[in-house]
Amino acid sequence: MNLPVHRVRGVDHSAFPTFDPVGTVRFYRDVLQFPVVHSICAAGWGPERHPDFIHFFFDIGSGDRIAFFYYFGFEPPQSDLPVGDVYARFADDVPEFFVNSRHLAIHVDSERDLLEYRRRLDASEWPVEMQVMHETIESIYTHDPNGYMLEITRALRPVTPQEDLDAALTVDALVEVASGPEPSMDKLLTRKAELILERAQGWQDAGTATGPDSAADQAPAQAGRAGA
Repeated sequence: MNLPVHRVRGVDHSAFPTFDPVGTVRFYRDVLQFPVVHSICAAGWGPERHPDFIHFFFDIGSGDRIAFFYYFGFEPPQSDLPVGDVYARFADDVPEFFVNSRHLAIHVDSERDLLEYRRRLDASEWPVEMQVMHETIESIYTHDPNGYMLEITRALRPVTPQEDLDAALTVDALVEVASGPEPSMDKLLTRKAELILERAQGWQDAGTATGPDSAADQAPAQAGRAGA
């Protein structure tokens, strides 16, 4: 039997610690209206010094869940910083864009759905902080009661096979450039253009064998994008 290489089926759950279970439940269950779907009460679990805890889960669609750990009697360290997990903070001199790169993004199907979640958040204690149009998606962002950044996002259009090929070329170029000295965007784009030229004959051969919907017809689009 030939088994598929890619065999996973999405996110079972992403898990985070919380020092504010009341705010966490209000945010996810009451404001966003994500149903509570599972909980684990662990008393006397683990090593001798391991505190009792509850592990609780919210449904975020398609069988995926977001989960939190609350440890009884375990208090957070003192901190004056407004957002972020206090045990996983970056140093004070780390730029905000780098801190916010660590976040969870949840997908919705339409602009109507996105705006409904914006309405719910804006009517709560956790209003939307940003609404951004990216290349192929539109997203809203806020921080939950624990300081974790949450993104809710919708696709502006389907991602094309050409863009899938472009992504593969980009990552191949990134791996090569980042493995060498002084990586830069200029080096990445140059190497990506070189990879297009190196692989063009293979795309052409595949097009001859499989017809007009093959990867060969995608190569011109990649060449134009690589030089952008």
